[in-house]
Amino acid sequence: MFRSNQPLLTDILDLHGKWRASDDAVICGEVKWTWKEFTSATYRLANALIDLGIKPGDRVGLLMSNGLPMVQAIFGVVRCGATVVPLNTSVSDEAATSMFSDAQVAAVVVTEDLFDRGTKISAGLDQPHFRIVDRQQLVPNSDQAWLSMESLCAGFDASAPNVEIPAESVINIIYSSGTTGMPKGIAHDHVGRRDWTYDIALALRYHGRARTLLTIGLYSNISWVAMLSTFLVGGAVIVEKQFDAARCLNSIRHHRITHLAMVPIQFQRLIDELKNDPEADVSSMQAMMSCGSPLREPLKRELFSYFSWGVIELYGLTEGIITTLEPEDAEGRWSSVGRPLIGTDIEIIGNDDQIVEQGEAGEIVSRGRIAMPGYWNRPEADQEATWIDGQGKVWLRSGDIGYIDSDGYLYIVDRKKDMILSGGQNIYPQDLEAVIATHEGVFDVAVVGMSSVKWGETPVALLVEQPNICLDPTQVKDWANDQLGKQQRLADVILVDALPRNPNGKILKRELREAYRGREYA
Repeated sequence: MFRSNQPLLTDILDLHGKWRASDDAVICGEVKWTWKEFTSATYRLANALIDLGIKPGDRVGLLMSNGLPMVQAIFGVVRCGATVVPLNTSVSDEAATSMFSDAQVAAVVVTEDLFDRGTKISAGLDQPHFRIVDRQQLVPNSDQAWLSMESLCAGFDASAPNVEIPAESVINIIYSSGTTGMPKGIAHDHVGRRDWTYDIALALRYHGRARTLLTIGLYSNISWVAMLSTFLVGGAVIVEKQFDAARCLNSIRHHRITHLAMVPIQFQRLIDELKNDPEADVSSMQAMMSCGSPLREPLKRELFSYFSWGVIELYGLTEGIITTLEPEDAEGRWSSVGRPLIGTDIEIIGNDDQIVEQGEAGEIVSRGRIAMPGYWNRPEADQEATWIDGQGKVWLRSGDIGYIDSDGYLYIVDRKKDMILSGGQNIYPQDLEAVIATHEGVFDVAVVGMSSVKWGETPVALLVEQPNICLDPTQVKDWANDQLGKQQRLADVILVDALPRNPNGKILKRELREAYRGREYA
């Protein structure tokens, strides 16, 4: 009789505002919010949105750069019961308009630096909506349809909104990276996000005194992993405008950072900076998480050599498939991505949709409480992502190829869509990349399939050289082919200045294939 309903994230944050009122919650630059100040800021915005007519279930789109206003916007929207739709700021205006239209947003919130883009994007939306900019007051001759976020919030007190938030209502829609075409809106509900956060925070070793550095855009699910885990336990997040390796090291020292979540290319830059500054103080650090793209063995070993606590590699999809490799389990399993989160199950299925034998590669499927309810208004995509086992249980397809060893550890082979079909043989680029990455002169590598008269497709490697290194492409190709299997051998090696990546660190292989579409090999 004394038990209340299980609290949602909004309830938990409310209680932190009460019981951790004077503790740090959010820091950006020289500005710091305590938990009381943070919850008060979100209450003001939530009450302002409610006054505008934003109702639970309405969608609010964000096109914002990292900073306190974006933190306030995310949690202000969530606190009023609406659905937050944060967009990757690197997408084109046309793509942003398309995604906001797909979500049918009732309001758009932008930061001042993106005001011009926001004006153009919001002008292309058909549905009626409010436009809010993080600016104290609008400049003369600006579009008066825009509302000032600061002025809007100033008219409301810092009392918690009197709004009922259904546990199954959608808390956020995060659009996929778009590496394969039109992004899909990945929807999560309040109860699912809460459970997702519980499980991840345990796996990533968060605690009430965690101080987490956020270096990736807050529109990214990678940032949400770190941010929500920290807020769940009542810790503090330190928000960087953007990533810079030297600044990252300085922030670790200055803010006594305990937790960090980054993508492999950022960790590579961090290691390079540590080589230049071996006396940098990182003694406060307790746990690091790498995700977004494969953490190849050479870099993973380097991280363990520089950081005694090692690194937790997380493999996952925003849709709700997650495994982690604990640092203590890394030795002897350097290329593994670990085991599923507590409460999550995975299986490997073949092309016939049957579970394969242990050690055999196939598509990774998953089920558990962290899985999304579905894609936003995309029932056909939900169907494509569904596998039903012999007992009628519903599993989520990943689109990734992997296998499980005899100890239950998962190994990723590659993305299904990136597989190269050469002479009837399946070639997985990630296998080739893992070999090529061990060359001392290679900083970054991507292998893609290109047209071949004889084989249909053939693997070609695109390389970024280490600084101050000049590679001979032919020598690298011969070196690699000496180590690769007969059917894996490279047809060519091409030197490039950089590989296209999305903000989550994934190489955009679709762009590479498009850029070299005209090439054909014997």
